[in-house]
Amino acid sequence: MDGRCENPDGTTTLWRPTGPQELALVEQSGWRAWPPRLADQPIFYPVLNENYAVRIAREWNVPASGSGFVTKFHIDTPYARTLPTQRAGGNNERELWVPAERLTEFNEHIVGTIEVTHRFS
Repeated sequence: MDGRCENPDGTTTLWRPTGPQELALVEQSGWRAWPPRLADQPIFYPVLNENYAVRIAREWNVPASGSGFVTKFHIDTPYARTLPTQRAGGNNERELWVPAERLTEFNEHIVGTIEVTHRFS
């Protein structure tokens, strides 16, 4: 078991800790897509556990940019199952790894909108 949060409606819930610049780009998309990765970001990694996302937003995003956010979104489960998960640390610290070149395809499988669930400063 890799810790994925699969829902009865055929979607998988993911969380993404983010800073204000990335969040502004998500807002520009109408809350429906993640922006392209920068040259030094070969992987887009939403996480599989809300508590892990909260910790990253507080401990990494706030010191780096003055604020941190946790977002929540859903992706269709059959597509999510095609992507590998990676352990980032402890048992509950799992990430879904999306190669940068597949991010447009990934965005096409988002169901609904991306929502902000936590804000930190």
